[in-house]
Amino acid sequence: MTTTSPSTPSESTAPPPHMAGNFAPVTEELTAYDLPVTGVIPPELSGWFLRNGPNPKDAVTAHWFLGDGMIHGLRLEGGRAVSYRNRWVRTSTFTDGVPVRDERGRRNLAAGVANTHVVRHAGRTFALVESSFPYEIDCSPGHELETVGPHDFGGRLTTAMTAHPKTCPTTGELHFFGYGSTRPHLTYHRADASGELVISRPVEVPQHTMMHDFHLTAGHVVFMDLPMVFDRSHPGMPYRWDEGYGARLGVLRRDDPYGEVRWLSIDPCYVFHALNAHDDGDQRIVLYVSRYADLGGVAPPCLWRWTIDLAAGTVTEEQLDDQLCEFPRVDDRLTGQAARFGHGTTGELPGTGYIPGALLRYDLQTGEVVRHAFGAGRTPGEAVFAPADDRPGGPGWLITYVHDATTDTSDLVILDTEDISADPVATVHLPQRVPFGFHGNWLPDPVS
Repeated sequence: MTTTSPSTPSESTAPPPHMAGNFAPVTEELTAYDLPVTGVIPPELSGWFLRNGPNPKDAVTAHWFLGDGMIHGLRLEGGRAVSYRNRWVRTSTFTDGVPVRDERGRRNLAAGVANTHVVRHAGRTFALVESSFPYEIDCSPGHELETVGPHDFGGRLTTAMTAHPKTCPTTGELHFFGYGSTRPHLTYHRADASGELVISRPVEVPQHTMMHDFHLTAGHVVFMDLPMVFDRSHPGMPYRWDEGYGARLGVLRRDDPYGEVRWLSIDPCYVFHALNAHDDGDQRIVLYVSRYADLGGVAPPCLWRWTIDLAAGTVTEEQLDDQLCEFPRVDDRLTGQAARFGHGTTGELPGTGYIPGALLRYDLQTGEVVRHAFGAGRTPGEAVFAPADDRPGGPGWLITYVHDATTDTSDLVILDTEDISADPVATVHLPQRVPFGFHGNWLPDPVS
């Protein structure tokens, strides 16, 4: 018989990669006030930094994407780190164990884990996962991060909602989609600036594929139909790579939302996250993505540019960098418009082992890449842009949670976008570890 010591668990007892190290969940909900700070928090920053991610409550999950949602929030105000709190999203699955499918296999869209993103629209804050309805979160004083409940836009939403909706900075409209295993596999939705769902139109696709993100420009919506095909028998996540399915982009005009979706082929690949997109004249659309060659290989995701030529019916594909780049973000006030700068994250993913953590600032005009390395054992999450003034594309800060493997602690780090290679403007020391997670936002206080 072979024995192992507690410090060297056998392969059968070792946790899976998505439950080990800083992917492991925390077990407590905390609230802490007046957090210690190294450096100076910009006094212009007044609001909440919220980030969502999977944090299983009771058991090991089959995949990183499946854990219960937990939001970690830091309140900044008057140059102070006023408070930190973390709260599970109280979905019906979390509180009552309601399954996502009933005994007849029918999908319950009000059940789920709400673990992927947190966004604000029309005065409401939503925790999102792409398989379910959004869950509203209360961020008002005295109720910070309490769960209100599922939101179906007054009964008008009858599909799931993507975790990556896009707000048009010009109209205030929220554009999103839902996808699923039953027809129609894809539905495009639009809510107006007041939060009313005004458009829901089915989009014909051959099969149910995993469609995590999409693109918005001033004149177009662009879908990505890529070869991760639904397969309920597949272990973990019910999707498998099928290069034979092909890959294509679907272009829909915003001024004709029920009109033709024009499909253009691209090389097989996968994209979880889009950086941004914009129209270049009447016949060209430029898209920036974090692109995987496939999800079964070892090649890291890198920043690519796709240029759609509607007149020629072609897509030009260009790799812009060879560094690992995930969780790409842009100044959200330039969503769908030409933005000079974008940002990405380099760091550990489940199963990759340690990767030196860094943030990348891309100059999309010149191709220059500026890097902020956090040092040995320090790994950032997604970095969110917080503006310094009211000029879209102007100065601002990148805000991210950073884990230190040597101390197993986490900080909130603020970098100046004018020189992200410089030392942090401020580092807020948190009362507990923040596990690696997914997406979030800087939610500034409303201007009075």
